[in-house]
Amino acid sequence: MKSYLITDPKYYSNNPIVLKTKLIKNITSKKPDFVCFRDKISLNFRQLATAFLQMAKELKQENIFLNGDILLAKILGFDGVHLTSTQFNQISLAKKQNLKVIISTHNEGEILKAIDFQADFITYSPIFYTPNKNQPKGIDNLKDIVCKYPQIKIFALGGIVSDNEIKQLQNIPNLFGFASIRYWC
Repeated sequence: MKSYLITDPKYYSNNPIVLKTKLIKNITSKKPDFVCFRDKISLNFRQLATAFLQMAKELKQENIFLNGDILLAKILGFDGVHLTSTQFNQISLAKKQNLKVIISTHNEGEILKAIDFQADFITYSPIFYTPNKNQPKGIDNLKDIVCKYPQIKIFALGGIVSDNEIKQLQNIPNLFGFASIRYWC
């Protein structure tokens, strides 16, 4: 099962030096397969994205994604972009820029749109309880979704904070992986 580290300034800071230090610790200790710079509040987004990319490359990380900004992902040299569930119409633009695309989904309608628009991966959430998010989907729902949509690679997301949740996910045949912010911190 693949693992996907997503940053948040709450846990990684909006200071490039602190971001790099925490990124080094988390990548070297838990070795994620995918990493994403995500920051929806900091005013120095480009500077932080650049620091994140530089450190991820120095650590020989593959599958380096930027959240939400296709053009900046292309300019800086990210491998891909993680789009929000309001950005389906931007998948084709990202693909034209030779970027891999992960898009956030929360229901079957969004999954079908992701498939139609030819996203490479989706996150499906929330699986477990997550503060300030909708009702968790749960393991049984996730199993059904993975079985029903084998043509797209699905990352379970939401409430994955420990090895306990990962153990539950490992029992789901054909689940591509899990994504988390808090698990890595």
